[in-house]
Amino acid sequence: MSISTHVLDAALGRPAVGLAVRLERVEESGPRLVAAGHTGIDGRLSDWVADGELAAGVHRLVFDTGAYHASAGTPTFYPEVVVTFLVADPAEHHHVPLLLSPFAYSTYRGS
Repeated sequence: MSISTHVLDAALGRPAVGLAVRLERVEESGPRLVAAGHTGIDGRLSDWVADGELAAGVHRLVFDTGAYHASAGTPTFYPEVVVTFLVADPAEHHHVPLLLSPFAYSTYRGS
């Protein structure tokens, strides 16, 4: 299974470069960090999870939008965006895009 994301900054009309993202697995004892990284020049983050690290279950992507906007001197309402999703089939690729602005965001299951 692989998980990727693509973050677009809708306010600037370009990819969100350098945005910190964490992938966590939701467990009974609380979230467990699986992987962490930063979006590249194209706003994408892929091939960042080690083989064998993922399994079926609930996961979440945590986007550090507060630090991203602060680095640009832009106030924001959302200091982080958390997208929680279910992995039913570990063999599938999961792409979770994020469309971001300082005061709104949207996401969907991509391909």
